[in-house]
Amino acid sequence: MAGDRAQDVGPEHGAAAGRTHLGPLRLVGRERELAELDAWIDDPDAPRVMAVEGERGAGRTAFADAAAERLRGRGRLVVPLACGDGDERGPLLLALRVVVAAWEHRSAAGRVRPDLRAEAVSAVDRGDRTAVIDALVTALTQAAPVAVVVDDVQHADPASLDVLGAVTARVPPPGVRLVVTSLRHATGGGPVATGPRGRAVGPPAGHGVSRTIALPCLTPGQIAGLMAPRLQAVPDAALVERVFALTRGVPAAADALLSAWAGRDAVRVADGHAFLAPDAPTPLLPDDDRFMRALGGLGEPCATVAAALSVLWPLGRTAATMAARSTGLSEREVAACTGRLVAAGVLDELPGREVHFARGWTFRSPLVEHTVRERSGPLSRARLSAAAVEALWAAGDATGGEVAPDGPALIVDEAEARTYLLERIVDAGGLVDRDRAVSELTAAADALHPDHEDRRMLRWLRAALRLIEDPAARELALLRCAKGAWVVGDHHTAGGAAETILRAPSDALSGPELQEIANLLVGATAAGKDWPRLSRMGSARWWEALSLPDVAAVPAQALALCLAERWQEAVDLLSRTRDRWATGARGSLLPDLARAVGNVVRGTSGSLPVTLRPPQGPGVPPDLVYAVTAAHCELLLGVRDLAGTTSLLRTRGLTPEALPAHSRFLLLHLQGRCDEAMALSRWLFAKEQTFAPAPHHHLLPARTAAILVAKGRPAAAARLIDRARGDGDGPLEVFLDLADGAVLSALGRPEAAGQVLRRGLRAADARGYVHGTDELAAALTVVQVAAGRPGEAAASLRRLEDVAARTGSGRTRLLRLLASARLAGRYGSDDVRDMLHEAVELARSRGQPFETAVTLSAAARGADRPELLHEAYELFGETGAALRRFHTRSAMRAAGLAVPGRKQSAEENERLLATLLTDGLTNRQIATVLRLSEDAVANRLTRIFARTGLRSRTEFVSAMLTGDPLGEGRR
Repeated sequence: MAGDRAQDVGPEHGAAAGRTHLGPLRLVGRERELAELDAWIDDPDAPRVMAVEGERGAGRTAFADAAAERLRGRGRLVVPLACGDGDERGPLLLALRVVVAAWEHRSAAGRVRPDLRAEAVSAVDRGDRTAVIDALVTALTQAAPVAVVVDDVQHADPASLDVLGAVTARVPPPGVRLVVTSLRHATGGGPVATGPRGRAVGPPAGHGVSRTIALPCLTPGQIAGLMAPRLQAVPDAALVERVFALTRGVPAAADALLSAWAGRDAVRVADGHAFLAPDAPTPLLPDDDRFMRALGGLGEPCATVAAALSVLWPLGRTAATMAARSTGLSEREVAACTGRLVAAGVLDELPGREVHFARGWTFRSPLVEHTVRERSGPLSRARLSAAAVEALWAAGDATGGEVAPDGPALIVDEAEARTYLLERIVDAGGLVDRDRAVSELTAAADALHPDHEDRRMLRWLRAALRLIEDPAARELALLRCAKGAWVVGDHHTAGGAAETILRAPSDALSGPELQEIANLLVGATAAGKDWPRLSRMGSARWWEALSLPDVAAVPAQALALCLAERWQEAVDLLSRTRDRWATGARGSLLPDLARAVGNVVRGTSGSLPVTLRPPQGPGVPPDLVYAVTAAHCELLLGVRDLAGTTSLLRTRGLTPEALPAHSRFLLLHLQGRCDEAMALSRWLFAKEQTFAPAPHHHLLPARTAAILVAKGRPAAAARLIDRARGDGDGPLEVFLDLADGAVLSALGRPEAAGQVLRRGLRAADARGYVHGTDELAAALTVVQVAAGRPGEAAASLRRLEDVAARTGSGRTRLLRLLASARLAGRYGSDDVRDMLHEAVELARSRGQPFETAVTLSAAARGADRPELLHEAYELFGETGAALRRFHTRSAMRAAGLAVPGRKQSAEENERLLATLLTDGLTNRQIATVLRLSEDAVANRLTRIFARTGLRSRTEFVSAMLTGDPLGEGRR
């Protein structure tokens, strides 16, 4: 059924993460420069020469191609040429190539001197500058109107540049234009054009008859604009920041980086947004890359100096001295090499306080720096890093822990001082003082906790572990690694480290500490979806093999039973063995939590907040208190108790931002901040941080799907649900069944929706679940009422009433009121108005905008109170529920109510239609979702295509994924 439904809803652009396929590279961020080019082409009085300058990878060739295309569009013959390495050794070679190319394209009226090419060759052989100039002027005149576009003129021979300058100075015919591009490195001292030997190269500019366009590096916003069409997705802000930091806005470097990441499946797309995958390493540039060729062309000893500086450059001018000492070169040789590296655009000088005195050097491209450093070899890198560490430690010791401003190892402002030292400690390994290295790495990792994004915390903890030799200290360091890996979502590493400790624990670990490690192992097993192993962990035999004390083994076994959803077994085990594990406040905390969750799932706990007692007692560490509080919040959020969650956070001194990301998503959803919730959901999927233990294993995809349906994206919701489903041996899927029913109902398939909801209830009964079945029973009641099956609806309602009586949940009571009113209203019950009035009051007291809007809509219809639609309409707008708002707008018009903001309504209708189209729905499906006729949908789509200028669905979807064609069309 799910597979058929997925086929119905079109191509994949859902919320879960998928592989990236790169689109074509486009000229981005050059709008101002292209406008300047257009003005030059169209101005008959403009200089005849346009010089385009930019650094390596700035897009000079792409810009030259764009210039050629524009010139052809103005009816000019375009003669494209490109210079290359070695051309500078051929005197007048470029001039000859221009003559030959222009002469071959001469007009019919200019065929009176067929020997011009031979004359030009002869003139070049003789070195006759004047004759070459005459031949060049004649060739251009005969080919006019003509434009000669020469790329990479920095490779041209000086004699040709002199000739081209002379020709432009003589003012050739009006129909002749010349476009040249040249490499120019913008340094601290201003732009410097360089040739292969550091020789200054300038485009022809005789007597002021040329105009120059400089291509600057792209801004972060422009880098994002370059990435979107390349990735066919909107890049995440952190991904844009990473790309910009590694490339400094050079387009070709950004493209090389994206291509390398895409080749490694390191860029993940979730819901049309691109993210960098967790643990994605910075790639190394290949030897044939343009940036590496520039370095390789310098040869030795420049390559050796570059390798040393890739490690040492943050030390400023001290780096040169240390580079000389480490490489065996003299300081004069190092200085000469740095000069050549600067001239070639590999390094930049850092300007000092005095003129002509540099503070040091930095790599022009951090990506090149990374490549050079990583390819220098681990031993060489370790020795250089050890020298840097010793120098920095010595400088810090001499100044009481701070590096002196004028000390021998000053770190320049352009480097990250703290990170630099730590990374050098990592690379130095055992070549520096081990105890001091471990202390600094551990302290830095603790300060960074929790490090969800770039994982330096885990890298530093692992490096510290490698340096520790004492067994007891290694065990504690391994425990730190296990916890750190869990925080960043590396569950495989976390589980492996935890099991290593448990296989041979030392006497230094107490029973409660071993319990936490064992629980970590169980959690990591569940997060890795190793359900067979998790099931084995639910037996006492599995834990007996580890010889752990009961205070650790029994709660871990119970946790395994919980995560395998064998709740009754878990509660029974903890009840009959309490005297074996309840040895103190710390050891009892997690088992008591497991029992509370088990009672909630089975519906035997009564009011949930009563079971959530705060962690108390001596010896309970803060991280354990936090973990229990976070679990309590997750339970409340799972039953949609926003007020209870808010109160719990306040009484326990936590802010919402302190919650784990999964819980923050649930909180944002209940608060009606659905755009923020979706942004967090995308991040969680892309970063593989979606795990949540039972009973809320599928709550993230289910509620993400609910947001997608409300926004008018049922197809994306369907795909997300399909990907979240397991193969039958994993956690119960009641939340996914609920979301699936909503998707199928939106797509006009109520029978299929009823089947999915009934299946979910049967599965819950089979495992003794009560938790979540209220939502299923309420949704099934509505479906059955709509299908005209009052008997079946009444049975579903009785089940819902039973759950409400057992749990006392406010959400369940609200569902009961709405479902009862729907069933009674079908047959004209006199109690409908009272039930819906109570429902409205209850919903308003619960303070959840979307829930309140749904309740108001039901009351407006069932209690004949159309004025409530105004409030519902505003709340749906605040929560971004575009589809619900559209239906409410239709209901308002049907009730004779005025809809505010006619222009805004028209724009919202158009954007919702575009969203459904982008979601992959057919016209018939769109009509079903919007409750319109197919003809009405077709007419609206025709108007959108006409206004935006887009001609096909494919073109429109591509434009929507990478931009805003509707907004552009309105401008």
